[in-house]
Amino acid sequence: MQRTRTKNKRAVVAVVLAVSVLLGPTFVGPSPLQSAFADTAATKTQNAATSAKAADLTTSSMFGKFEPYFAQTLADWTTKGYAPGTGSYKINGADISNQSEFKQAQSGSYQGRDNVLLWKSERDNWVEYRVRVDKAGLYQMNLQYYPYDPNNTSSLNRRPVQLAVTVDGQFPYREARAIVFRRLFKDELPAKVDFKNDDIRPRSVSINQWLDEPFRDSINSYSEPLKFYLSAGEHTIRLAGSEPIAIGSIGITPPQQFVDYKQYAAQLPATQASSGNIVNFQAEEMGTKNDVAIQMVVNKDPLSVPLSQGNERFNTVGGTRWQTGGQTVSWTFEAPESGRYKIAMRALQNTLTNMAAYRTIMIDGKIPFRELLEYKFPYVNKWKGITLSDEAGNPFEFYFEKGKHTITMIATSSPFQTVIIQSEETTNLLREVTAELKALTGAVVDVNRTWKIEEEFPELPEKLRAVRERLVIMADEQLKANGKPDNVYQTIQSVQRDLDSYLRYPNEIPYHMDSIASLQEKIGGLRETLIKSPLQLDQFYIVPAGTDMPKMEANFFEKSKATIVNFFLSFIKKEDITDIDPDALNVWVARGRDFVNLLQELSDELYTPQTGVRVKVNLLADENLLIYANAAGITPDLVLGQPQDKSIDFAMRGALQDLSEFPDFEKVKSEFAPGALMPFFYNKGYYALPETQQFKVMFYRKDIMEQLGLKIPDTWDEVYEMLPTLQQSGYNFYVPTGDFITFIYQNSADFFTKDGMQTALSTPEAFKGFKQWTDLFNIYDLEKSVPNFYQHFRKGYMPIGVADYTTYIQLAVAAPELTGWWGIAPLPGIKQPDGTVARWSSGGQTTAFMYKNSQKKDAAWKYMKWLLSADTQERYGMDLESFNGITFRWATANVEAFTRLPWSREDRNVILEQWRWYKEMANPPGAYFVARELNNAWNRTVVDGMNYRESLEEAVVNIDREMIRKEQEFGFVSPDGTVLHTLDLPQVTKPWEGVDRFVNK
Repeated sequence: MQRTRTKNKRAVVAVVLAVSVLLGPTFVGPSPLQSAFADTAATKTQNAATSAKAADLTTSSMFGKFEPYFAQTLADWTTKGYAPGTGSYKINGADISNQSEFKQAQSGSYQGRDNVLLWKSERDNWVEYRVRVDKAGLYQMNLQYYPYDPNNTSSLNRRPVQLAVTVDGQFPYREARAIVFRRLFKDELPAKVDFKNDDIRPRSVSINQWLDEPFRDSINSYSEPLKFYLSAGEHTIRLAGSEPIAIGSIGITPPQQFVDYKQYAAQLPATQASSGNIVNFQAEEMGTKNDVAIQMVVNKDPLSVPLSQGNERFNTVGGTRWQTGGQTVSWTFEAPESGRYKIAMRALQNTLTNMAAYRTIMIDGKIPFRELLEYKFPYVNKWKGITLSDEAGNPFEFYFEKGKHTITMIATSSPFQTVIIQSEETTNLLREVTAELKALTGAVVDVNRTWKIEEEFPELPEKLRAVRERLVIMADEQLKANGKPDNVYQTIQSVQRDLDSYLRYPNEIPYHMDSIASLQEKIGGLRETLIKSPLQLDQFYIVPAGTDMPKMEANFFEKSKATIVNFFLSFIKKEDITDIDPDALNVWVARGRDFVNLLQELSDELYTPQTGVRVKVNLLADENLLIYANAAGITPDLVLGQPQDKSIDFAMRGALQDLSEFPDFEKVKSEFAPGALMPFFYNKGYYALPETQQFKVMFYRKDIMEQLGLKIPDTWDEVYEMLPTLQQSGYNFYVPTGDFITFIYQNSADFFTKDGMQTALSTPEAFKGFKQWTDLFNIYDLEKSVPNFYQHFRKGYMPIGVADYTTYIQLAVAAPELTGWWGIAPLPGIKQPDGTVARWSSGGQTTAFMYKNSQKKDAAWKYMKWLLSADTQERYGMDLESFNGITFRWATANVEAFTRLPWSREDRNVILEQWRWYKEMANPPGAYFVARELNNAWNRTVVDGMNYRESLEEAVVNIDREMIRKEQEFGFVSPDGTVLHTLDLPQVTKPWEGVDRFVNK
């Protein structure tokens, strides 16, 4: 009997895993880096075998369909004896052999060049080129391009152009899915100062010119350009993308070969610069940069020039503003005479504890010798004078002819790439082990059950041993790349020790199912640290060979003096938020300093000259200060950036101005979705307007959905239909556990009665919505706890799910390898009798409101209208993105301004479709209890197993009790329970038609 049960158990697990492997995506081929990953002196042979063994185990991984990394492919090519090519080939941009059905590419002349391909590329489409290669080998590709702007709009001049590149219909490696061609920018210098004598961050402006760049991966994971193997004969090269670009030509050449410093120095002229004059220039005065996110930084060090002297001075560049691979900065200087020089700089590299940062350094556009491919800046917790030197500390010498020269530094994570690749493959191994354990145990840890893992399921400890062996390799590689132990190294060792404890007693491995699942998050999270390479610079020094280096580090006395001076300067009142300027419109903003400074600048530039009204914008560091200020009778005219429920908290207490009293309010109100205004209605008035608005949409992985043969669901019934296929393949659908608004509204229920006096959650429709919400987790087995949907989506564990604007930005910025392989769609909904699909959902907003005791109400209303108008919101959003990159994409609540921001057409239309169905919860007295009680009800139903109806009924009683208490407090209900007057909430029952004119069919 026992033997039969064992066979049955193994048969079930075998069937589940077989289905998972057949239906789930797989890695293409085993890892070829069997020796490259294990290049340690003492254990090279042993580690090579270990890596090979681990690679074999991950070949049939069920999670994530990707090609091998470039490093793995290159190692494979090297093993096969593929040598560098010998010929050079040039393809004119206009000479395409084919293009996609959209026909958005045409030949022409552009910016002084003929035979150019003008590629509008407003949607995902492609062009193809053919080339005949005479001799097989490895080649490097270069693209001569111009950031084409077919509509002459600045909005398209911010983002890099990302192209997916295939050769003969195949991606040669994973990185070919997202090859980046960046734009050039420069800061408008000198920086302006505000009325407090603080620097204002300068605007980044585009440098429009033809560029010639090699094909590199999106985050510069390799210090050398990517290589492609081309056999002798004809090949088809396809470029696919969705950004406009003008292509002058594609160059195919043998890979560049680099000499070492010894060979380079032997070729230098012996001429010495005789004057001994040191050239000094400021790092923050960048000649060019290829990302607007690279920004100047304020620093208070006594040697950072210019000195702060109690003010905000942008006197350095970089730090976390210059940490992403591929971000490039160039500086121009003039050598006073021909001769040999040394290069030094003041650098601060203290962001990631004990982690080294790397830069590729170019002189006059070229990498002079191999040592500058990956130049190391060790971690130091203070400003350090760095002279470019070899490992022994001997300074490198460079020969400069008299005249202008450039220094270029490119952020790279190349030395850590081996660890990054290993971490991903290790994570997938752990993911497989977790999936097998869940299939084996039914996802229930039963410590009273006895297992014979080594006899019946020996593959489980075998895979864990393979994981452990990989971790040993990763630790060695990390130590070699970084030079000393760091947090990544310690995390790897910690996981290794955990695995040792599990492997000590293999039969107890199922008891550790949850712990093993958490290990994959630890290892998977290492990538986010390893791809960052922050470095902050103050000054450069070009020093003649033989001349002593200048002083670059402050001594103890200088630091002490600066500390004391800054301490006393801090007592000098520069800005006090309570200083209300009687002659200006006072605006408090609960956002970061950059947002505040930009708004002040726009107000000074655009609003004040038009109206004659001076505006004073202050930073509100803590929103709780509003409560204290109001109690003290110190209030501004306007407040911006507040959570959507804050306005009613003040309105109930008579502190805010009813905006509906202004005669043109209805016209202004019509610019926003009616459902967006629900939280601002109170006692027949509106007390705020939306400034920013989040959105929820459905994210999906195109590659995985296509592989599984699944279409994008339009309704929840279609979601239910796809779940078995997803879950049998080891995947799942994601829904945030707290998203109750979606299911209540989509089932035609509401949270409050029309008079606003009690909850409406006791209706049949509300019970239906609550049941649908909880059934997703109880019956359909959606994950109850997902720490980070973005990570699960990026790695392919959850290829489809509901998420918000933040996830969109994360994927656009931090997951370039998925470019073109993910998309968004409107939320699943419930089909109505008329055939429409109700997709009601919320998102969250920040607001603008006016204080009732303002003495400048008319001026404040005019300013609010100006600020929330389409033109101002567009300008504000474009400037934010220009200064800081796509991570600062402004989520404006003005639908017209939204359509003017640089969204792709497909994504814009999806968001607009969801915008029709935007509806927030109303905010009558006691409404704050709804979210609390519904989440409690969800826990009772999903976690504790309570009947859904009983659980919701308990929540309804608690909500009504709290609402009555607050209604009595604010005079809607008498102490004896008599209703004195009602709230009469606005009703939103139809999708907003205001978006129709902005949708491109």
